[in-house]
Amino acid sequence: MTNKVNIMTDPGADMLSVNQAVSLTIKTRRKDKKLSLDELSRRAGVSKGMLVEIEKGSANPSIAILCKIAAALSLSVADIVNVTAAPSAFLVKRPDMPVLWQGDSGGSARLLAGTRGPDMLELWRWEMYPGEKFTSSGHPSGTVELLHVEEGSLTLTVEQSELQVPEGNAAVARTDIPHGYANHSDRLLVFTMSVSERHS
Repeated sequence: MTNKVNIMTDPGADMLSVNQAVSLTIKTRRKDKKLSLDELSRRAGVSKGMLVEIEKGSANPSIAILCKIAAALSLSVADIVNVTAAPSAFLVKRPDMPVLWQGDSGGSARLLAGTRGPDMLELWRWEMYPGEKFTSSGHPSGTVELLHVEEGSLTLTVEQSELQVPEGNAAVARTDIPHGYANHSDRLLVFTMSVSERHS
């Protein structure tokens, strides 16, 4: 299974509009910081070809790639997909909560809300059907996740360690190293997750 960004309409953010927002935000921020594609590629650890495709709006990058680009541009993923806003308090309506991952059986990861980067906090809601899994090579240094299982049982893997998180329980994980989530049960898994990334 790939960890591709699939911005769905269920009834979340429109795929074309979110792809355009990602493209415009990255291109604008890169130019504001006077970074060439080569330099951003070096800083983010993402190929120049992928960056070109993202800026054209034709790529389908993984969540991990978006995290790397965001960190290199001193942004959060929420900044890139335009889930953030300027006021001290503001409403994020359901149509503005993009689905950034979809599993083979219809599971999804929806970014509910997020603060502006580079020190950022994000709130996610995941649904994974039996057999679905998500893996990541690791987020930027200092990233920590808090997870709470609402339904089912989560298998959380961090490097070589595996932790079972049953329904009603929570977990804390360092995720700047390889990690993953999986549903090895025979029922739907639903969990919420907050992601904290600090650069100070």
